[in-house]
Amino acid sequence: MGEVATAFDFKQHSSIVKATGRHAANLRELRDVIAAVSDDSIFHHTYQYFLKGHILEYTNDFAQWAGENLEERALAERLSNIDPYEFRNITDLRDELLRTIDEYLEKFPEPRAAMPGDEFYFNETISLTFHVGIRAQNLAEFLLAIKYVDMGSIYYHFYEARMRLGGGVDDFSAWVDNVLGKRDLAERIRSIDLFMHSAEGIREHIILEVEAEVKKDMEIISG
Repeated sequence: MGEVATAFDFKQHSSIVKATGRHAANLRELRDVIAAVSDDSIFHHTYQYFLKGHILEYTNDFAQWAGENLEERALAERLSNIDPYEFRNITDLRDELLRTIDEYLEKFPEPRAAMPGDEFYFNETISLTFHVGIRAQNLAEFLLAIKYVDMGSIYYHFYEARMRLGGGVDDFSAWVDNVLGKRDLAERIRSIDLFMHSAEGIREHIILEVEAEVKKDMEIISG
C-alpha cells in the first residue's frame, strides 16, 4: 500500500466541446456575450487554450480573435497579458476580460467588424478526467512515462493543476518535491513558463530537467 500511496498516478484529461449557439461579429458583441455566457464557455476559451496546440502568440481565444480576425493588435496584446491562473474563480476572470475590453472601447469606440465567416463562435467544454493505469514509483519511471503519455495528461497535471492546487504549483513539481524530496528539481519544473511554450514544449522541458536529475543520481550511485 505504501508504494501505491507515493507513486505518481498519471491521469488523462479529455474534453467534449459543445456549441453555445452564441457568436460575435464585432468587439461590442464579443463583450456582451462574454458578460452573459456560461462559466464553462469562459473556461474553454481561456484555460483550455493551451490544449489546442496553438503557436502561443496569444494566450486565449479572445485575444487570438481580436488580433487575427479584427486586427485589433493592441487589444489582443492586453487580453494576452491576462493570466487566468491568477484569478480565484471564473467570475473574477470574466470581470477582468470585460474591464480590458471596456477600456479599449472607451479609446476606440468604433472598432472594425470581422469579415463574414470570421465571427467568434462561443463554445463550452464538458471535461472528463480518468486514470490511465500508469504509475511511476521513482524518477526513472516518471521519465519513461512522461515521454509517452497523451498530451491531455500533460495538460491535466501541468496546467489544470494550477487551478486545483493554486500558487503556481503543478502536480509534477508537487510530487517531485513532496514525495521524492527533490526541491531544486521541483522548482525548475515549476518555473517553466507555460505562456512561452506549447504543451508539447512543456513536456520537452520537463524531460530535459528530469533526465539531468536522473543522470546526476546515477553518477552519485556509481561514484
